[in-house]
Amino acid sequence: MDETVTDLDLLHAHIAGDRDAFAELFRRHRDRLWAVALRTLADREEAADALQDALLSAHRAAGRFRGDAAVTTWLHRIVVNACLDRIRRRQSHPTVPLPDGVRDSDDGTGGVEPAAPARDHDTAMVVRDALAALPVEQRAALVLVDVQGYPVAEVARILGVPEGTVKSRCARGRARLAVVLGHLRTGGEQLPGDPSDVPAITRGNPRARQAVRSRSGHSRPDADQEEA
Repeated sequence: MDETVTDLDLLHAHIAGDRDAFAELFRRHRDRLWAVALRTLADREEAADALQDALLSAHRAAGRFRGDAAVTTWLHRIVVNACLDRIRRRQSHPTVPLPDGVRDSDDGTGGVEPAAPARDHDTAMVVRDALAALPVEQRAALVLVDVQGYPVAEVARILGVPEGTVKSRCARGRARLAVVLGHLRTGGEQLPGDPSDVPAITRGNPRARQAVRSRSGHSRPDADQEEA
């Protein structure tokens, strides 16, 4: 596929019946979408299921894309919503997890967490559990802003809330994490946003710390007022 073809061109081609267009659109952005799902759900199997649900929804709803945001923003919004739906269902019907991150699955999406030095792995697990204990809205905001590095304005568009709300959720989430994770700062240790279990960024995707962009053009400015 010609890399000069924009995301919007691919979406329009998909709507017109091109069977390969949506697959190419997903290939371009899968790593960042996967990273968001994994960090939001803190479970590889749940994240894989949520990402699959989101892509099926996007595939079917492409004809309703209004073009009022970048294609990548639209995709991220669908993925985040799929993750939040799973979190809310999980909270309504809690289950007892198997110990040590092991899931009863042989499909490769679950299993033991990736190998890492014991100290780093333990720290990452503590941070992951602390994020998972946050209220859903705070967790989603922190994952997008602090872990994935999206600008506040872009996160506001993804979540469909004012920028001030994103800032407030992040501030409250950071305050909660500071209480729970304060002991990790002793000795100057930095709180990690360890991406070791997230697939590497492919050439077709933006760099990990850049804003979400689409070759279909820049996102329009956000009209919401920022918090003072």
